[in-house]
Amino acid sequence: MTVNTTIQVAGVKETINALKKIDPQLQKDFRAKANEIAQPAINAAKDVYTQVPLSGMAYKWNSKGRQLFPFSVAKAKSGVKLRIDTRRNAVGVILIEQKDPATAIFETAGRANANRLGDQLGFVGAGRTRLIGPAVYKARRGVEAEMEKMILDTARTVRQAM
Repeated sequence: MTVNTTIQVAGVKETINALKKIDPQLQKDFRAKANEIAQPAINAAKDVYTQVPLSGMAYKWNSKGRQLFPFSVAKAKSGVKLRIDTRRNAVGVILIEQKDPATAIFETAGRANANRLGDQLGFVGAGRTRLIGPAVYKARRGVEAEMEKMILDTARTVRQAM
């Protein structure tokens, strides 16, 4: 279970896929540069995790043989990653995700249907997250312009190579 926050620019999927066809190293460089540009938003997302939300989340929880918790601030911070998803049915292309299962559960508990954990953590609307979404949206203003410029430059490179 991952938590996604997206920044949308039209034509990115095609550009990234074309990079791989031209030269796989170009796609690796694109990913590295995107990660570098998105670093302020990633750091903002990491900074919101300062404490364990509920004291019981610090203990082991298992569900159907799968360990879901303990929640750890260090694991929550290290779980924030940038991912580039160029699949056909992908919602976003450049995503900032929470990979830690315990933190992803914390972020989304109770948004699809009411449950005891969601009630204890407080209301979160459908399609929203508790901490990572608002943090990334605040930090994205500085990231969007640079990301768009890099994507347009990359698209220009792809057109010239073809």
